[in-house]
Amino acid sequence: MANRYKEFKHLNLPAIEKEVLERWQQEEAFQKSISVREGAKPFVFYEGPPSANGMPGIHHVISRTLKDLVCRYKTMQGFKVERKGGWDTHGLPVELGVEKELGITKEDIGKKISIEEYNQKCREAVLRYKDKWDDLTTKMGYWVDLQNPYITFTNEYIETLWWCLKELYNKKLLYKSVSIQPYSPAAGTGLSSHELNQPGTYKMVKDTSATALFRAKTHPLFHHLMNDGFEAPYFMAWTTTPWTLPSNLGLTVGPNIDYVLVKTFNPYTHQLQHLILAKSLLNKYFKPEGEHTDFDSYTNDQKIIPWRIEQEFKGKELENIEYEQLMPYEANSLEAVHEITPDAKPWRVLLGDFVTTEDGTGIVHTAPAFGADDFRVGKKYNIGILTLVDKEGKFVDGLGEFSGRYIKDYKNEEGYVDVNVDISVKLKKEGRAFKVEKYEHSYPHCWRTDKPVVYYPLDAWFIRTTAVKDRMVELNKTINWKPESTGTGRFGNWLENMVDWNLSRSRYWGTPLPIWRTEDGKEEKCIGSIEELNAEIRKASEVLGGDVNTHYLHDG
Repeated sequence: MANRYKEFKHLNLPAIEKEVLERWQQEEAFQKSISVREGAKPFVFYEGPPSANGMPGIHHVISRTLKDLVCRYKTMQGFKVERKGGWDTHGLPVELGVEKELGITKEDIGKKISIEEYNQKCREAVLRYKDKWDDLTTKMGYWVDLQNPYITFTNEYIETLWWCLKELYNKKLLYKSVSIQPYSPAAGTGLSSHELNQPGTYKMVKDTSATALFRAKTHPLFHHLMNDGFEAPYFMAWTTTPWTLPSNLGLTVGPNIDYVLVKTFNPYTHQLQHLILAKSLLNKYFKPEGEHTDFDSYTNDQKIIPWRIEQEFKGKELENIEYEQLMPYEANSLEAVHEITPDAKPWRVLLGDFVTTEDGTGIVHTAPAFGADDFRVGKKYNIGILTLVDKEGKFVDGLGEFSGRYIKDYKNEEGYVDVNVDISVKLKKEGRAFKVEKYEHSYPHCWRTDKPVVYYPLDAWFIRTTAVKDRMVELNKTINWKPESTGTGRFGNWLENMVDWNLSRSRYWGTPLPIWRTEDGKEEKCIGSIEELNAEIRKASEVLGGDVNTHYLHDG
């Protein structure tokens, strides 16, 4: 037993930690690791900034250890590694924290508290725990410049972003458009993905679902029906939001999905009808024993409805077939569509790669105003857009008996009648519905009001990232990713499927978007610096006269 390792009975790690840190501080080890490499090739590192309005956690220690390893490795290779620390001071978590402290909601800003006062409270809150972060940074031996950090609320940082945005603007890579975003009619505000993913926002609810029937117009594919004296067939489309049906402008099918034309009877009106749906979803609407049942002997009280397949085709064969509008009113007439999109061609069958046969009918009712996929395919086919629900969550005027009615019970009205049920009943009576039932599913709710969220078209500013997509894909292939699957897989797939970047947010506490626009949108100016902003303010004062605008001059 003589060959034993030496035993250290008094190993005091905290004391060793303190000793090493003190030596590093006395010798200015971090600073010298940079200064002794003056003139060497730089390795640039800007830390992805944490937010100091909350306490640091063990996950920050883990991520910072990995960052420190890379920077130390590069230093040992001879690079000059200036490590810039930073603080992320903007964003929704800061606003939510301040609102909770003050006992207010977003709607109170500008009423109970001025925007200036609110922003000042945010400014005070964002670096509340900076000393705790600095202490952790030092104790864990993470080398980063804490004396000259970049802070996202400072004028210097914001002015840098303004310069970047103006460069993009001058290259026509910054533009205003519409984005379909989660919106809370009860709170009157858009919701971020962070808000939408808070615990408890998704709830299991039972909604009225409707399989609506859209009557096709004359087309060579259906000539045999007309020749036999039958009316045109109906496209079957399932929805859990019947309130979106008045805004319907298209029907989307999968190009390679197999569809069938089925002869059957409507279960509500008992009329003979020909219906189109995905072949693989027949069993959701028709019982096997009804196939080839005698049509002539069918009676209204029969539980098993006769049906048979009369024709089959691929989805791509249905492209651009026109159909009759399901619920025509003044507010959704062709004239109303053309007022917004003059050259739009609505009420056609479209092709989309998002269509599946997991549920529904394999045909997607498409209302561009109320769904991101709907908006994209609608824009591609130029079918127009109709927003027939206002921001309070009620139908606009010009929709007959549904005008002014709330699509959900947003006001806690006594005796509220569900408009989705009434729409479904109307369609049943008209022979324009094949199946109406309650459907249980998970649906997002507003965390503030506990009321249902809708997807709604809101103004937004975008960076045209798709304009340089091919170049980014090309450059991504030159990066030595570790592991390789990260670059070729997740990140590579993201680049391949890139869409333009929606960079704007409905926020009070954030970087102001430096674009001024006239109400008619005919004149627009993008500001790239505080000096340019002040020059334009002085110019405006000269035109308007007096002291108008002079108090807006920025100190910079």
